[in-house]
Amino acid sequence: MSGVTDPIADYLARVRNAIIARKRRVDVPASNLKRDITRLLKDEGYIYDYINIEDGKQGIIRIFLKFDRNQVPAITGLKRVSRPGLRQYVGSNEIPRVRNGLGIAVISTSSGLMTGHRAKKEKVGGEVLCYVW
Repeated sequence: MSGVTDPIADYLARVRNAIIARKRRVDVPASNLKRDITRLLKDEGYIYDYINIEDGKQGIIRIFLKFDRNQVPAITGLKRVSRPGLRQYVGSNEIPRVRNGLGIAVISTSSGLMTGHRAKKEKVGGEVLCYVW
């Protein structure tokens, strides 16, 4: 029995490993939170596209990664911030800037999942899930 204790860390590791291996797509087990993170990555331009595949169980998210002509990935770094053993919560005035504004912080707020920039604009705080740059 190999249960994943941190599904977000598993999601980020799968995407990171696919980028390192220069894969064009990666499949991850689906959940509502992972779908929201994937939607956010597409909206911010870090991935090309994604589709939801129903397999009769929990489903699969197929993520199409974005590379330029020289095989440089759009995502150059992923970092898990809040984890099950140590949750990281911030107020609206404490939301961190990632790579001096070149990356995004993914924040889980009471208004749903959003980037740090949007959370600061809407003046809501929450749990900092990860950084993407």
